[in-house]
Amino acid sequence: MADETDLHVGKRLRRRRRLLGMTQQDLASQVGVRFQQIQKYECGANRITSSRLYELAKAMNVSVQYFFDGIPASDAPDAANDAERMEGDILSQKETLELVRAYYRLGERPRKRLLELAKALEADTTNSGVA
Repeated sequence: MADETDLHVGKRLRRRRRLLGMTQQDLASQVGVRFQQIQKYECGANRITSSRLYELAKAMNVSVQYFFDGIPASDAPDAANDAERMEGDILSQKETLELVRAYYRLGERPRKRLLELAKALEADTTNSGVA
């Protein structure tokens, strides 16, 4: 039976892979395993060794810590901005994935401008009392 940590790491693996628009086969090819192994990692059926986790992190351009983000420490309070607990899990919604993919298809300068625009719009809604 899968451990809670294995399930969490698997979910984070799936989320990042989907965010990047990668198939299980794409990722498997990059790290030298079969796509079935990626399936088993994602559902928590197989544990990921530290060396494989490092390879997966490199292939998906994240730090190894990414896979553990959102796991509360047993003696530490939950973070105030814990995105893992957002209602509806906004990070796994199709619209969010499409937006992030489109954002990363832009060049560096348009991305910076779009980010500045989003921040300005957020400030406008905060200042006008609309939440």
